[in-house]
Amino acid sequence: MPDLLTWASDPARRRPLLRLLVAAQVLYVLGVAGAGYATTALGQHIVLATTPVDPRDLLYGDFVRLRYAISEAPLSQWRGETPPRRRQGVFLLLATGPDSLSTTVGVYPKAPTAGPSQAVLRAWVTDVYRNSLALRFNLERYYVPEGSGLRLEKAGRRHPLRVHVSIAPWGQARIARVEDAGAGRK
Repeated sequence: MPDLLTWASDPARRRPLLRLLVAAQVLYVLGVAGAGYATTALGQHIVLATTPVDPRDLLYGDFVRLRYAISEAPLSQWRGETPPRRRQGVFLLLATGPDSLSTTVGVYPKAPTAGPSQAVLRAWVTDVYRNSLALRFNLERYYVPEGSGLRLEKAGRRHPLRVHVSIAPWGQARIARVEDAGAGRK
């Protein structure tokens, strides 16, 4: 027991351990930031149609809650052997349409192999209805500069917004940007 007390009270012996702990924390923060940048740089880019809902939260600031056109899939697109259930992780096989928007080809319990001009997006089943599945992607909140959330919500009432999403090779997805597709139209 005296050896432990001697070691703990000796600053020269604690210093390498302290440096190691600080270095581990710095590497973790850099890894999280690097994964986000790598997702955008290395990821496959898709475009989703969405409508914004609820642009403001007093605690979190200005953000837009997004409801994607692919958030509800017909049950006929389910490709599993057993029926889907709530909170189940699933994979959407998406294909790019002529308007450059991605649409659901199928919903799978395990990651399918994507063909040319297709992408795989991870999702979770929130509800199973008689004829459809409600899905969540963890891409439903998009934080915007203060004061611009209401503008996006109003634009989304007139026409769907376009959300550019990057999907990394390891499955992580993140919103690259949200654009008002009707801003250039008169």
